[in-house]
Amino acid sequence: MASARSFSEEQFQEACAELQSPWLLGWNWLFLSVFILQPTGLYEYKFIGTLRAPPDLLVDIGMDLGYIRRQIPQVTEAYETECDGETVTYMKMEFPFFVSSRDCVYVKQRRDLDFRGRKIQVVLAKGTSLPQFPERPGFIRVRQCQVKLAVESDGHNRSKVLIYWFINPGGWIPSWLINLLVKNGIPGFLADLEDACLRYQGRT
Repeated sequence: MASARSFSEEQFQEACAELQSPWLLGWNWLFLSVFILQPTGLYEYKFIGTLRAPPDLLVDIGMDLGYIRRQIPQVTEAYETECDGETVTYMKMEFPFFVSSRDCVYVKQRRDLDFRGRKIQVVLAKGTSLPQFPERPGFIRVRQCQVKLAVESDGHNRSKVLIYWFINPGGWIPSWLINLLVKNGIPGFLADLEDACLRYQGRT
């Protein structure tokens, strides 16, 4: 059951520490590492790089469910609610042809931290199970998902960003296809996110 203790202080601190890699300076988006998660054969992905957007705006837009729905047409329903003092998100995804539709329930927390004198924004999210969100007929419930995002200003209206991503959509989709879709999809999503921030800044 979700609670205010779904994420520990150590998890937030670890995200901050990962962002402080000395290799980060001067990089654009770079794919750093892939870990094979046994026994599923699915990959865990970690990216570190920079985006041309200030941290506050970047995290705000990235957390906006309306933006996610506009960018991912398969998402046909998404909303947030409060359960036991924590933000819980429900998301429904409908796919054509041979891919079964899926839904997901996950908890997330966003915090601003002072880490060694540096302001870092961290968002942690993971799948959960709650009686308020029973499974729907005709949908496969995505039970395993985890996202970690850490963002810090680089002092030039840009952001240093760390993102970790893992998802197991369940069902019978081959692991190689899931890995391919995730690997190709995340950089495009991040580029679109950067463009959205630039367009927003252009209107202000």
